[in-house]
Amino acid sequence: MHPHVQPDVLAAVRGDLADWRAWMARTVILVHAAAAGVAVVAFTRLCEFAAQGFSAVVAGRLWLALLWTPMVCVALSWLTVRRFPGAAGSGIPQVMAALDPAVGEAQRPLFVSLRLSLAKIVLTAGGLLGGLAIGREGPAVQIAAGVMQFGQRWLPARSSVSPHGLLVAGGAAGIAAAFNAPLAGITFAIEELTSRIEQRSSGLVIAAIVLAGVIGISAFGNAAYFGVIRVQAVDARFLLPALLVVGGSGLIGGLFSRLLQTSLITQPGRIGAWRKRHPVAFAGLCGIAIAITGLVSDGATFGAGYDYTRRLVQGEGTLPLLYVTLRLVATWLACWSGVPGGLFAPSLALGAGIGYDVAALTGWTQASPALIALGMACFLAAVTKAPITAFIIVMEMVDGHAMVLSLMAGALGASLIAQWLSHPLYPALARAQLLRLRPPPA
Repeated sequence: MHPHVQPDVLAAVRGDLADWRAWMARTVILVHAAAAGVAVVAFTRLCEFAAQGFSAVVAGRLWLALLWTPMVCVALSWLTVRRFPGAAGSGIPQVMAALDPAVGEAQRPLFVSLRLSLAKIVLTAGGLLGGLAIGREGPAVQIAAGVMQFGQRWLPARSSVSPHGLLVAGGAAGIAAAFNAPLAGITFAIEELTSRIEQRSSGLVIAAIVLAGVIGISAFGNAAYFGVIRVQAVDARFLLPALLVVGGSGLIGGLFSRLLQTSLITQPGRIGAWRKRHPVAFAGLCGIAIAITGLVSDGATFGAGYDYTRRLVQGEGTLPLLYVTLRLVATWLACWSGVPGGLFAPSLALGAGIGYDVAALTGWTQASPALIALGMACFLAAVTKAPITAFIIVMEMVDGHAMVLSLMAGALGASLIAQWLSHPLYPALARAQLLRLRPPPA
């Protein structure tokens, strides 16, 4: 047997520096990761301006949403159906579809491309301008993946980084930059986009995800997504309301996921058939229903819910009656309309509402921040079936180490309950995306 010999340092350095293909690949990946982070930051700013624009349109005249919101829905649906069908919906299913082994190089632009990334930026911001209950985090996944995918043409031959690795890095970079949470991007890559990361390029992929997250932190500061939840110490009496939040979030989130899959994939009955034949008109009807829901809630269900959630997190806000029910309806209608938009922020808003309601019903108002944080993690885990990602996203917002184990256990429990009620949402939507590869019937 040969004795264990350490490498020759100079020879190792010379060999690494002489491998220009490796350095070229590293440069391409990191440059495009930074570009993806910048794109998500710009997208975030545009979405913020769009949400403010909707508030300005309906300020003092909320009834105007009955005209404005359906008009925006019709315009966005027409553009999506006629020009950018690959930009519809969240964007996460498209990235998952592009990662499918059945998708070839020529077919991948149907799901992820720089053109679709640009369209996704404009159309999602347009949805927020119309007051739709959509988020920007799912679209950020497709946007960043499209930017990273564009870098494939610059990679040298026989590069250790595959198109699969580029897509994984891009999609996860979108989450990292959108939430200011690089760790959440890494877990999202492992939990949702792939079961494994290629060993040869895993370090470079993770570096790309972290770099995109750092770009987000550089733009927005080292601040949590909804602010910081300051949680007081909890004791054994917290167990009952916590179990109500976990069970309620898992049940409602699982049923909501099942409703979305039924509406978007199976599309049963006459309504589903009419939606297929007249998608633009159907989007207009959804816009009217969204506007009515917003009027009933006195404007609380318009938009992604950032403002309401932030005030709840900071202990400064209250919720109108039936907020959770009305926001769930508004989010479902926005998804059903087929316009681009994500589910992460609306799910966090719904989870915060569940936690707030349980605190009010049980009289645990002093533990309201803890229950709100728990509800956010649990409902997001129930809808996405990605409990570790959900736990880490909310963990970033919690100023209280006593909540860490509770958040993890709650997210896992809610995800388990939801699995009894529905299949995982994003893989099901990804399989529906793959149907676009089939030739149309003769």
